[in-house]
Amino acid sequence: MNIPFLGIGRKKSGTRASFADPEAITALLAECGLLRSQAEREGVELDDSAVSLERLDQLAPRWRDDAETLADLGHDAGLYLGTVVVRTVPGAAWEIRAGREPVVRLASGREVDVVRAGQEWAASGVPELSQLYAEVAEG
Repeated sequence: MNIPFLGIGRKKSGTRASFADPEAITALLAECGLLRSQAEREGVELDDSAVSLERLDQLAPRWRDDAETLADLGHDAGLYLGTVVVRTVPGAAWEIRAGREPVVRLASGREVDVVRAGQEWAASGVPELSQLYAEVAEG
């Protein structure tokens, strides 16, 4: 993800960046405009809950016919999955490394590449977002 202004106000520690206001980063990454628009058209409310991930898994994948929409929607799906994890799994937080997509770091230290998972979900439906969330939430 290329968001140049994310560099403002961050502290570097090795290759990792930590942010002074993690909730502001979470809010920014939670926008997911294309995914929210698609979901709304299908009557699915994205309320940052695990249940909303189950509802996304049930959507008919109409976006697969358009390569650009597919890539963008997959990216948004990953960011949304990460948002749900960060907001509901204790100790989970966003981590953004220079030149890389954001990942979710769990309290255990495990990193989850949610963007890649979202792109795979958009392209094939696997892994299901709700299934991946359940695995992450268990630890």
